[in-house]
Amino acid sequence: MSDILIVDDERDIRELISDILEDEGFVTRLAGNSDEAISAINAEPPALMILDIWLKDSRMDGIDILKTVKRDNPDVPVVIISGHGNIEIAVAAIKQGAYDFIEKPFNIDQLMVVIRRAMETSRLRRENSELRRRDVATADMIGSSSAFKTLKSQLDKVTSSNGRVMLTGPSGAGKEVAARYIHANSSRANAPFVSVSSASIEPERMEEVLFGRESPERGVEPGLLEEAHGGVIFFDEVADMPMGTQSKILRVLLDQQFQRVGGSQTVRVDLRVVSATTRDLEAEIAAGLFRQELYHRLNVVPVRVPGLEERREDIPDLARHFIGILNATQGLPLRALSDEAEALLQTMHLPGNVRQLKNLMERVLILGESTEAISPRELEGAEPAEGDDGRVVLSGLLATLPLREARELFEREYLLTQINRFGGNISRTATFVGMERSALHRKLKSLGVVTSNKAGARIAHVDAQAAE
Repeated sequence: MSDILIVDDERDIRELISDILEDEGFVTRLAGNSDEAISAINAEPPALMILDIWLKDSRMDGIDILKTVKRDNPDVPVVIISGHGNIEIAVAAIKQGAYDFIEKPFNIDQLMVVIRRAMETSRLRRENSELRRRDVATADMIGSSSAFKTLKSQLDKVTSSNGRVMLTGPSGAGKEVAARYIHANSSRANAPFVSVSSASIEPERMEEVLFGRESPERGVEPGLLEEAHGGVIFFDEVADMPMGTQSKILRVLLDQQFQRVGGSQTVRVDLRVVSATTRDLEAEIAAGLFRQELYHRLNVVPVRVPGLEERREDIPDLARHFIGILNATQGLPLRALSDEAEALLQTMHLPGNVRQLKNLMERVLILGESTEAISPRELEGAEPAEGDDGRVVLSGLLATLPLREARELFEREYLLTQINRFGGNISRTATFVGMERSALHRKLKSLGVVTSNKAGARIAHVDAQAAE
């Protein structure tokens, strides 16, 4: 995708343009009719196309070829040339997505200005696509916990198919990372990955953003669905999609085609759809806020992405991963985590999940005045308050209880935290807290603490009946 395809039914014209461009260092290909042009494009999309609008003895004229190119290869700039130019033709060409219009006989200097500008546009589009792919490649899946292994196993199974995937889980758990993992490991890895944040788009603009629009003033403006052609489109927080848009998306899923806002031409797309939500869509359906038909179309393969509460074992590895990324991308210090900081991170309440953990690491690296290992004191607001003499200050609730009840409450919360920190592993917990395994089991029974499986991980929780 680095050459220029010249399409003109007059041999002298196309060879003249080719000679001029090759003298300037460009590589060219030539086509004399629509069949040759389409064949050349299908063999290898060019970086730029120079297209005559009138093609004698061809099945398609220049406008028809332009429509095909913008549908199948929207990143390829097309410069229209014509010996019968008028305002109407120029407007029609620009409306269909042409980069520019030049009338024959053309001025060579004018032609070269347009060609260089169009080639620069083509280069920037290629670089943008490459950056998108690179961004996908860096969306690594990090973890070794049981819950993480279950998730990764499910994702690995869906990458080889073209089925639609519905990702559920708490906010910040990494649903977009999971979607990018599916894309990066699928047959569509070299095609675009386009993310649609349903919550951040104004409802009245949703259709224009998704489907694009056509207008006499601005011509063709492709939407996100066209940008994702051949690749994956990710509907984040799909529950926030307006009802009117939901019905049109349903139609796209059925037909793989749509019309732009204000347009009459049918646009065909080849898409794999991955969606995500933090809400209960069945409850949304019952409340009349989400279309049941769309839910069934999107929820072909449901995959739950666990929050950090279910994979505390992974927190140190995730923290070190974020430190490495922040060092590489922002030049922040490459610091280790002290054992105490690791332990504290694993016990913290992180409702924002992976996203909150990353933000916390960024804050620590920015504000830190040392290059040594990160200490617990730097995790501001994450540890219990201390007095001036280093004593831990009791919470108001704990301070109001009798000693026996306070001790029992503390032991229960402490052991819950430690068990979940070690992924439900009682042996590792016993070693850390300094108890015999049998003694720990007795203590847990007396406190009403039990473990059970959830999303492939063992989670400790209080059994209310056992605690009574």
